[in-house]
Amino acid sequence: MKDQTRVIAALLIGAAAGAALGLLLAPEKGETIRDGIADYINDLVDAAKDKAQAATKDIKQYSGTVYDKAKTKLSGVVDDLNEYKDVAVETARSKAGELKEQAQTKFNEGKARVKNGSADVNNSIQDS
Repeated sequence: MKDQTRVIAALLIGAAAGAALGLLLAPEKGETIRDGIADYINDLVDAAKDKAQAATKDIKQYSGTVYDKAKTKLSGVVDDLNEYKDVAVETARSKAGELKEQAQTKFNEGKARVKNGSADVNNSIQDS
């Protein structure tokens, strides 16, 4: 971008220097010279406008490309996060189920021990 600015600045400086030399060395009438200078300046302005429009178009295309790439990458990251979330939820559910089964087993074992202990106490009372 800086190179284009330098080229445009050099072009304008060169145009001004050329116009000054043209005025000094021209054998034509003042009106003809003024018309020529006006045409030349209009051509320079048109060229600068064309350059600016081209640069704007390039910037829009580049920004659109960057936006699309960023959107694609973000979409990929979101998809990966959703997969990790699903795996984490499934793992948590699986572990919770295992813990529930273990707790139920321990509860049943404790219940059986209490039942057996109370049966032993009951038998010992009846034997006495």
